[in-house]
Amino acid sequence: MDVTYYVALPFVLADDGVTAGEAVECLSANVAVMRAEALSRKPGHAGAVAFSRTGDPSSGDFGDSKIIRKFGDAPTISARCDDPASQVPAPS
Repeated sequence: MDVTYYVALPFVLADDGVTAGEAVECLSANVAVMRAEALSRKPGHAGAVAFSRTGDPSSGDFGDSKIIRKFGDAPTISARCDDPASQVPAPS
């Protein structure tokens, strides 16, 4: 059974550039966009993206991530599921 996860992913400033922060699972696309915008404004954050992933959590088979909206100086991320920036654990 396919499930869609909505995610806000911040990008934080690091000594060697910008790195992905902790992904936040959200209830809807709108919530992910609002959360990503808020995260992009936090001190020490370069930006954030809101994206979704659809797939079967029991098999681990997910399609490509779909970028919903980008904020600030977030780097371009790959839409592939094997990209560490798009890996979001299934809810517990």
